[in-house]
Amino acid sequence: MNFSDETILHKLSNIPYVEARMNSKTAQLTENGTEIVRLFARFALGASFLSAVADRFGLWGPHGAKNVSWGDFAHFMEYTGAVTSFFPSSLTVSFAWAATVAETLFGILLIAGFKIRMASVLSGLLLLSFAMGMVTGLGIKTPFDYSVFSAAAAAFLLAFWEPDRFTLDKLLNRLRN
Repeated sequence: MNFSDETILHKLSNIPYVEARMNSKTAQLTENGTEIVRLFARFALGASFLSAVADRFGLWGPHGAKNVSWGDFAHFMEYTGAVTSFFPSSLTVSFAWAATVAETLFGILLIAGFKIRMASVLSGLLLLSFAMGMVTGLGIKTPFDYSVFSAAAAAFLLAFWEPDRFTLDKLLNRLRN
């Protein structure tokens, strides 16, 4: 009589076989779920950065319109001055442009899944610096109300995962090998 490995396992003891199959399926569901959560975190952070940049250039509407924070770069610079009040006001324009360039770059890198570790760590540091600036210039409640610490934590967590199938990093690694 010829038995497959599966049949032998089933005949010898059904419980370990069922447990092994369940554990395998659970592991696969967990991995898929983790990849989807990472994708969501990358898109949420990246889109938030790009949305903030769009706002300061009036793409969400003019200053004073509903759900518009700045509406133009002048109002964004005014806000930048408030959150960088610890520094000389002569640096406000430089800080405003540096934040704009960094948010644009990190937003694109996160969404594309390119240089994820670097983009994640630098995004976390940028968000942490925003939070500290908000604390010193606007009070402790503001960064909590805007979930800046939470976003920084999410960015730092992204840095600890290997690139997954939804990243440009993974695709490039496959092409190199």
